[in-house]
Amino acid sequence: MVSHMEIDDTTAGHLQELRRGTVVLACLLSLRVPDYGYALLERLETLGFATDAGTLYPLLRRLEKQGFLSSSWNTDDARPRKFYQTGAAGLALAQTLLADWSAITESIRTLTSGDES
Repeated sequence: MVSHMEIDDTTAGHLQELRRGTVVLACLLSLRVPDYGYALLERLETLGFATDAGTLYPLLRRLEKQGFLSSSWNTDDARPRKFYQTGAAGLALAQTLLADWSAITESIRTLTSGDES
């Protein structure tokens, strides 16, 4: 999350690339509790994982097709909503991604501290 300073297009592109994979992890963790797409979009935005609907919905469909999420329709309300939830395979994937994230974070800390011994 970068401060509100002005950034050029090149920097913005690098920031977007850096964040792209984090949205997958954020979805898997967030959807441990069932939720529908728009609410997830708003929650991710609040948490700093800005993404747009044109990115999120295809991601949810892909994760479901790969067996990491399940979905069901709730037609009890006036507007039917498709709810997604992270399944066992998705939780396992999230743990794998978190472990890698921790290793990467530690490597970056080492690089930024200058202590690469």
